[in-house]
Amino acid sequence: MQEHTRLPIGLFDSGMGGLTVLNAIAQRLPWEDLLYLGDTARLPYGTKGRETIIRYTLLAAKKLVERGMKMLVVACNTATANALPVLRKELSPLPVVGVVEPGAQAAVTVSRNGHILVIATEATIKSAVYEQAIVRLRPSALCSAKACTLFVAMAEEGLMQGHIVEAMAHYYLDDLLCKGPDEKPDTMILGCTHFPLLKQTLAEVVGPDVTVVDPASNVALAVHRELEVMGLLGDTSLKGKYHFMTTDNQERFARTGSLFLGRELRPEEVELVDL
Repeated sequence: MQEHTRLPIGLFDSGMGGLTVLNAIAQRLPWEDLLYLGDTARLPYGTKGRETIIRYTLLAAKKLVERGMKMLVVACNTATANALPVLRKELSPLPVVGVVEPGAQAAVTVSRNGHILVIATEATIKSAVYEQAIVRLRPSALCSAKACTLFVAMAEEGLMQGHIVEAMAHYYLDDLLCKGPDEKPDTMILGCTHFPLLKQTLAEVVGPDVTVVDPASNVALAVHRELEVMGLLGDTSLKGKYHFMTTDNQERFARTGSLFLGRELRPEEVELVDL
């Protein structure tokens, strides 16, 4: 077991969005090594069918297993929504943590009126996993959901603010938010790991009465707890190392990844891999 504690935590996303989760884990567990894979060659996952998403996710998981890891974090809502049970079965006894349950938990904790809006990719919304998780945690909750597909492309392009982002936010959200105070959601989950890059603009559009929930910090908490329970926490006296992999275009990954990480990521720090 001591040998396993020295292995990295593996993270997987269809693109760069999972770097928001990596950031949260790095802040909470700064001693842990992190191994990140962004499947940018197949991005976006959110518009694809369930079987395709499962196939792509299993390929990515296999690559991370080959490299060696002590836990897999599915830092992609679409992959979590469609492939989490399959991954847990295929990778057992390796622990696998998704992003949906922690996000739902965060939302029901802060919601005052129990009306929660989920914005995500088309595939995540179609799966209804967020609504199911929310109702399990708070049976009286009322859920609304909206697929905001173009937000993924905006985040990948580094479009975080400005009139284009504002216009698209109004396009997607206005009809859900122009209701009376008793019908309007008071909490909105960013149900795609790309969306936190747009959080400031989205918060301005929905207004101060709506709490915007980024699941990343709750995912980091879930990871910490799972590692603790399984006796897999690393040596807290060390400083974690991070390794990045992409399936396409290291230069683009580094450029856009720098926005998600909040620090410069150089192309030579990113390994090009094939699944």
